[in-house]
Amino acid sequence: MSDNISILVVDDEDRIRRLLKMYLEREGYEIDEAENGEQALAMTLEKEYHCILLDIMMPEKDGLQVCEELRERSTTPIILLTAKGEEANRVHGFEIGADDYIVKPFSPREVVLRVKAILRRSQAFAPAANASTSKDLVVFPHLMIDHDAHRVTAEGEEVNLTPKEYELLYFLAKSPDKVFDREQLLKEVWHYDFFGDLRTVDTHVKRLREKLNRVSENAAKMIVTVWGVGYKFEVVNE
Repeated sequence: MSDNISILVVDDEDRIRRLLKMYLEREGYEIDEAENGEQALAMTLEKEYHCILLDIMMPEKDGLQVCEELRERSTTPIILLTAKGEEANRVHGFEIGADDYIVKPFSPREVVLRVKAILRRSQAFAPAANASTSKDLVVFPHLMIDHDAHRVTAEGEEVNLTPKEYELLYFLAKSPDKVFDREQLLKEVWHYDFFGDLRTVDTHVKRLREKLNRVSENAAKMIVTVWGVGYKFEVVNE
């Protein structure tokens, strides 16, 4: 199915790594393995991956620490592997930049579907379109989204977003002034049942605003909270 799409599987359990490697290689992906957080971080310095499957509970440096360090220098999609009952860890994972999570014990087929979905939506492996020929542009004062290239600029400066942050911004920006509640955003942006964890939306909105604000305060103000309802995209002209 896929050429040269590389995935890093990080888990301290050899059995889980072998299982995921077997199923993902059947789809044509190139799989590397890391058995701890330090090894994973070292490998990401040597190679750029299209997706990282990252276990939370590992000795020494856990998955949350790895995720946080990765997000300081990379927007690679990260899927957390979590045990049941680790809801607080999952929410923290979203706060520091994870894109998705899968609860153990999991079906390997579910993992494959999640990986396919996140790769398809992020287009992390697709070549960027030339800006001069790009046709799918969303343009506002202070902010431009080039959807062909999956590129966001604010005041002319590029804003580096994770795939999920980008999807959320693009979805809101396509319907200015329309209010979406959290349930709608979970359905439309995440595309599957997220077990009603509405904080997922809030943490992504927070991170998105923070990243936009580093470049343009006006761009950040476009994502508006509608108290008691949800969020909307509001054009700021000044």
